[in-house]
Amino acid sequence: MKPLGTLCGIAFVLFVSDASAQTAADAFYDPEAMAAAREALKEGHGNQLNSLVIAERLEYSAADSEDAYVWEAQGWLGTDANKLWVKTEGEYVEGEGTEEAELQFLYSRAVSAFWDIQAGIRQDLEPSPSRSHLVFGAQGLAPYWFEVDSALFLSDEGKLSARLEVEYDFRLTQRLILQPRLELNFAASSDREVGIGSGFFDCVAELRLRYEIRREFAPYLGVSWGGDFNDTADLVEEAGGDPRELAVVAGFRAWF
Repeated sequence: MKPLGTLCGIAFVLFVSDASAQTAADAFYDPEAMAAAREALKEGHGNQLNSLVIAERLEYSAADSEDAYVWEAQGWLGTDANKLWVKTEGEYVEGEGTEEAELQFLYSRAVSAFWDIQAGIRQDLEPSPSRSHLVFGAQGLAPYWFEVDSALFLSDEGKLSARLEVEYDFRLTQRLILQPRLELNFAASSDREVGIGSGFFDCVAELRLRYEIRREFAPYLGVSWGGDFNDTADLVEEAGGDPRELAVVAGFRAWF
């Protein structure tokens, strides 16, 4: 009986694994019903059209030299694999107006479970003269839950630069979160018209403590240190500015 049972098992496997049957169910159900079921499965596992808008920083910054309002926000629309991203950040200084403002439009393609490759354009609205850039970057979650956003920029003046942003959430409690953030900027060559020197030219190190009243809304307090380096620091000093600045910040983070 054992040989007979083995032969029957082999025959059944060969039957359900026939080239015309993708799964065992294809041997028993109508092809149109199976096609509809597969489409429903695809829609329920990554092919839905979703969206997210998140304001990472909406804050007031108080420093010795000047007070300012700072914003950083981004949003996307798309599926798990393909998205359209919009990013913006900038700074409005009291008594002087908008000193920095940029807008990015990016196509994003998932290349792994935690990483997207992005490409598109960036438009600097301030400072003047404005610059347009081609963008190529990567955004995702590094090991140990570090959030990383990196990009290369090629301006319409042929200037190549790069930016790296890294942040991490320390959950002190379920609602109280301590977030360090680091931003580094590099330039292959100087662009003196907009106050940028070559090499490593800018660093921002920040620490924020936020409380999630709701998951979608969290006020915070923190400190922000910004520094200009190398040729850029010289340009700032020539213009009468201070290449190093420490500020106290207060604001909120929100998403929907």
